[in-house]
Amino acid sequence: MAGATHQHTPTDGVEGGVGATALLVAAARAIESHRPDALARDVYAEHFVLTAPASAGWPVRMHQVADGDANPLWGRFARYFGLRTRVLDDFLLRSVHTEGIRQVVLLGAGLDSRAFRLDWPSECVIFEIDREGVLQFKQEVLDGLSATPRAERVPVPVDLRADWVAALADAGFDAAAPTAWLAEGLLFYLPPAAETYLVDRVDHLSAAGSALAYEVKLEKDLLAYRDSPLYTATTWQIGIDLLDLFDAGPRPDSVGDLAGKGWSTTVRTPFDFTRRHGRGPLPEPNDALAGNRWVFAHKP
Repeated sequence: MAGATHQHTPTDGVEGGVGATALLVAAARAIESHRPDALARDVYAEHFVLTAPASAGWPVRMHQVADGDANPLWGRFARYFGLRTRVLDDFLLRSVHTEGIRQVVLLGAGLDSRAFRLDWPSECVIFEIDREGVLQFKQEVLDGLSATPRAERVPVPVDLRADWVAALADAGFDAAAPTAWLAEGLLFYLPPAAETYLVDRVDHLSAAGSALAYEVKLEKDLLAYRDSPLYTATTWQIGIDLLDLFDAGPRPDSVGDLAGKGWSTTVRTPFDFTRRHGRGPLPEPNDALAGNRWVFAHKP
């Protein structure tokens, strides 16, 4: 919070609420990284998990999970996050290496370590927008590992419900240059009006040739899946009730909004990529992943 005078604890921002979900995803990436058939490797993920008191006892390798891949949280759900990491890594790498984009914005960056682990062209700039406590915790852990970003990395400490557009401009963002935008696991925590505002601002700030990837849930009623194994296991095993954190309001049609603004859009299910890569979750009964969609948009 700008102007706040209280002293941050090292884990301020990732203890509880939506912040704790960043630790959940980091634990999933750590487990994925140690699989022999890993879809993505993140050597930093386990350090975030083990440093935060809230998650210090969580598994970071599959052999630490008694029931292994049969565990709905650390098996199927973690594999889902591993697949999502890989798919969105590929989106960003394609944006910079194939499409020539040199400016990347991670919206709600959380404990994303892409600036440190992906193969970026040297002139890339990566802006990471998230709350100050989250970015500070991440910085302290990475400093402790002497981690060096592989491109210019610019943390932008601001809540996405506040004026993040001004904060991004102040940080050196160039609205005249094409941008690759990523909102990974973010929108379903935001109020509908904040999602609409975010998509509108992304369009406004995007030069021709820009790209955007994000995740949405299509369920009319999120609570229809309250007793699904993914949600119940997450609540029972680590005390995170995702359905309490998701915004329950009717979601805006952001895909339609983007198409109306001239963007080309592609909507995929996670299962499409499971089949493509030969690894990841497949549909099952009472499936909390049934409504998840990954959206890829390009501004011509």
